[in-house]
Amino acid sequence: MRQTSNPWQAYRQAATKTATPGQLVLMLFDGALRFLDRALVGFDLDDPLDSNLAINNNIPKAQEILRELNASLNLDKGGEFAVTMRRLYNYYDLQLSQSNLRKDPEGVRLVIRLLTVIRNVWAEMLAGGGSRVVDERAELQLQAA
Repeated sequence: MRQTSNPWQAYRQAATKTATPGQLVLMLFDGALRFLDRALVGFDLDDPLDSNLAINNNIPKAQEILRELNASLNLDKGGEFAVTMRRLYNYYDLQLSQSNLRKDPEGVRLVIRLLTVIRNVWAEMLAGGGSRVVDERAELQLQAA
């Protein structure tokens, strides 16, 4: 019997297995932003059911990514960087919770703007030869506390 597989999922699995720690963190940022973009679309939908589904399905997925990044911070080894990231992740989580509860897109927009800045700086460091430093920071990010 032949297995049918989704080429996109096969690619994603291969990419995550071969990615450096810095690239993994970048992928997580991208995933969170993708879910937030989908949630943001939900605020503009006319059908209340479709709107709520888009918002309620995607904000929690983004929050789970941010919570996982937060939980994986190593505050002992990460120093001020880890402490700052923890504060940011907690702030983002609060903004997203309030946005979801109030059905107000402003918190989602704010988190998208702020997280995009971090994501872009992270990507620039990876691309600009700072990958060793980024990978060291990512190791600290990805180590279970």
